[in-house]
Amino acid sequence: MLANKTIVLGVTGGIAAYKAADLASKLTQAGARVETVMTEAATKFVTPLTFRAITNRPVVTGMFELASEWSIEHVSLAEAADIVVIAPATADIIAKLAGGMADEMILSTVLATGAPVVVVPAMDVNMYENIATQENIIRLKERGFVVVEPGYGRLASGKIGQGRFPENEKIIGTIQKVLGKAGDLSGKRVVVTAGGTQEPIDPVRVITNRSSGKMGYAVAEAARDRGAAVTLVTASHSLTEPFGVDIMHTDTALEMKKAVEKITAKCDVLVMAAAVADYQPVKVAEQKIKKSSDTLTLELVRTPDILAEVQGSFVKVGFAAESENLITNAKGKLTRKDLDLIVANDITDASSGFSVDTNQVTIIERTGKVDRLPLMSKREVADKILDRVVEILKNRIQKSKIRNQKHG
Repeated sequence: MLANKTIVLGVTGGIAAYKAADLASKLTQAGARVETVMTEAATKFVTPLTFRAITNRPVVTGMFELASEWSIEHVSLAEAADIVVIAPATADIIAKLAGGMADEMILSTVLATGAPVVVVPAMDVNMYENIATQENIIRLKERGFVVVEPGYGRLASGKIGQGRFPENEKIIGTIQKVLGKAGDLSGKRVVVTAGGTQEPIDPVRVITNRSSGKMGYAVAEAARDRGAAVTLVTASHSLTEPFGVDIMHTDTALEMKKAVEKITAKCDVLVMAAAVADYQPVKVAEQKIKKSSDTLTLELVRTPDILAEVQGSFVKVGFAAESENLITNAKGKLTRKDLDLIVANDITDASSGFSVDTNQVTIIERTGKVDRLPLMSKREVADKILDRVVEILKNRIQKSKIRNQKHG
């Protein structure tokens, strides 16, 4: 998503300036070309050499640097940017942005650019909560700037409050979402399920499975980065929630079914990556079952088949985690559940099973097309799945146009 993107990173003079170095590192590792612009005050907290070493790019620290490739025309950097990120953004720089000032290179860049601008405030809690700062932030939002709210916790002053530099995952998630607004899923509503459901036996024990939820989370992030409005219905409680995605937490199959029924009423795509338990106890014990004999018998009943029972005109994508007869079993599920495509993987393969970051899948479409993919990251698999979804959506639009022309 960030590969070959030019990100202008504005670093201003706050104590959190050193954290921007880690942000620059992660953006560079993701394949972005990071052009760092530092205010004079920022250089008092961290040296330009730090950012140059991390990004392998020259650092701009003044308006008229003859050594800079951007010195010929001060708007060149603004025109090259795919996105401008100011992190950290001090109260002073926010006030200047709101006032349209241009006495720093980063301010001139913002005024001259047509690229989206992300502002990451970080400062003392009293400064952040000051009415002047809040009014300036509101003014920036009204102009279309994207503001990443600061975190809550202990600050450099020793106070506890809002003003901490946000986690990099939140900032990068914001960048990806902003860059993806014009993607091929722009304007589409995508629902993704993830994780293994838990069916209670008693107040302590549950029936569950080994699904980590990683595949579903990867699909949700990929859909977000392609411009979709994403809702993630998750039974996983151990993964970091992706930023820019609506989250609905569920535990049991029935809870997930109700959530999916509610949210798919107005969706375009449903990707059912969750591993829903096939059975649940007929009766849940009100108290913890005591160990009183060598055996314990549980009477189980089928859980709802969410993907088969949820109806709608949306694109339906299912998953088949199989230990044998991979293609045959996956094709059977594709037909029984009336899916547009199904993603099958062999869970006996350690590199494509549960709790790992890679997957090797076979994508089978309703048309009968079978595509065996090589081992790749789950994020790469997610994009391959969404590539097929985009094709299906385009084909539906084309068929609708043809029908309208015939009846017109």
